[in-house]
Amino acid sequence: MSSTSTPSLREQQHSLIRQLADCIEAAWHKHLQLSPYNLPDQLGYVEGKLEGEKLTIENRCYQAPQFRKMHLELAKVGQGLDILHCVMFPHPEYDLPMFGCDLVCGRGQISAAIVDLSPLNGTRNLPTLYTRALSALPKPNFSQPRALPEWGDIFSEFCLFIRPTSFKEENTFLLRVQDFLEIHCTQAIASQPVSPEEKMQILAGQHNYCTKQQKNDKTRRVLEKAFGTAWADNYMTTVLFDLPAELSNFR
Repeated sequence: MSSTSTPSLREQQHSLIRQLADCIEAAWHKHLQLSPYNLPDQLGYVEGKLEGEKLTIENRCYQAPQFRKMHLELAKVGQGLDILHCVMFPHPEYDLPMFGCDLVCGRGQISAAIVDLSPLNGTRNLPTLYTRALSALPKPNFSQPRALPEWGDIFSEFCLFIRPTSFKEENTFLLRVQDFLEIHCTQAIASQPVSPEEKMQILAGQHNYCTKQQKNDKTRRVLEKAFGTAWADNYMTTVLFDLPAELSNFR
């Protein structure tokens, strides 16, 4: 395993991953006051081997007044697997859901595409303004919806999890992610801090979200094969789904 300066992976990845990464960062720069978020040492850009293939991981992280961490990860395994992973972690002072998006591309075909705004209030119900805005969007039609994992109770009723089967469906998914980001960023900059009691509930929601996501066995298995169990656990808990300092009482 080695860590070096950060070259871009985007040009080498599936076109939908390139477009989606550009779309996410464009929305962040358009709406939010960004500043850098420092990842743990040597985890911004990582190289390793997975079953004889080169594995490369590139992380970009920002923060904003409403978000403690905004993480975009791109990963590539040889010529056979491309991955995009993105999560926006709100500051617990704001009643905002957790934006999450993942794309998995195997041998040139997108096998999994998921996007959601996941509530942190202990229910599957989003704040009223989010529900109203998301309900007003046209209902997309995809030929191959996918089932959520067993721990998928963290997702909202608006969660979209599909296997796109055409360029048209890929583009429809991209446009839906743009809609989610537009709604999320607009609501975030208009939001006001919550009471201490509500903050504790939101912290508990972030703890539940992160611990459920850490149960993603597919991600963990890939990292363990490439870097070992201890490294994979550290990466899962400090880069992918870390908890804010205030959550020490929930550990």
